[in-house]
Amino acid sequence: MTKRQNTDATLSAVDLFSGCGGLSLGFHNAGFRLLGAYDNWKPAIDVYEANLASPVHQRDLADPSIVSEIEALKPFAIIGGPPCQDFSQAGKRTEDGGRAVLTVRYGEIIAQCMPQVIVMENVPRVRNSVAFGRIRDALKDKGYGLTEIVLDASRCGVPQARKRFFMIGFLGAEDGFLDKVLQRRMSEHRMTIRDYLGDSLGVDYYFRIPRSYDRRAIFSIDKPAMTVRGVDRPIPPNYKPHPNDAAPLSEARCLTPKERSLIQTFPEDFKFFGTKTDINQMVGNAVPVKLAEFVARAVVDYLKGGANALC
Repeated sequence: MTKRQNTDATLSAVDLFSGCGGLSLGFHNAGFRLLGAYDNWKPAIDVYEANLASPVHQRDLADPSIVSEIEALKPFAIIGGPPCQDFSQAGKRTEDGGRAVLTVRYGEIIAQCMPQVIVMENVPRVRNSVAFGRIRDALKDKGYGLTEIVLDASRCGVPQARKRFFMIGFLGAEDGFLDKVLQRRMSEHRMTIRDYLGDSLGVDYYFRIPRSYDRRAIFSIDKPAMTVRGVDRPIPPNYKPHPNDAAPLSEARCLTPKERSLIQTFPEDFKFFGTKTDINQMVGNAVPVKLAEFVARAVVDYLKGGANALC
């Protein structure tokens, strides 16, 4: 497979907390040139490097020298998805787990580098956090207009009922500057797995391990997929059917890591490797490629036509 090369020379970006490259690839597909990516998890960095041509660096983003390094690249945009575990519904839902400081750090880097465009992706709960409030205040003080929106991935080209918060900033713009463009681009139809993958899975139903067994676990591919998580377990031998399961257990199977990556809209030729645990984590943590592309194309539309940009 040929690595995906950089594109538009004017639309440059740096990806912070890049993981295996979902956000980078989506912005690349929309015409952005990735000047560099930064993460501190080697397995994801290796996968990024194998699939994208832009340089990727294993660095601790708390390191003060990062700022001058990024400033020297002069990116038009800084994009990123800081770790969300301390805000996720799947976690303890507190800010004392150590990861929230990295969200604050993301905002500090932006405030010092001052790119024209900023994009931050996270779970919706981040909006209620002290860390996010600090970022927002810092960016407003620097003159950024902010669009803050929760997007349903299934209305943005992704066959998955994944809801993610995006804060998109533009220097000198009014707050809400991108709202109309995003709304115009959104589909009224929620994309299903069958819409996206056809009958390629060979089954009509799949099993997804529930967080607790008072919830259903069997779902239809004629609906948007449940949120792809960073865990993978086989069907328990003592699984008791739930009344809301979409089909009998005999008609369902677990999805493979590769199939979950496709639901995350990574392309078929995107190479994942490493331990199964690592692959599951990097797939589950990634920003869906088509969701990233949806946001990136909305930014491009705005740049071409301002607040009245047509889609």
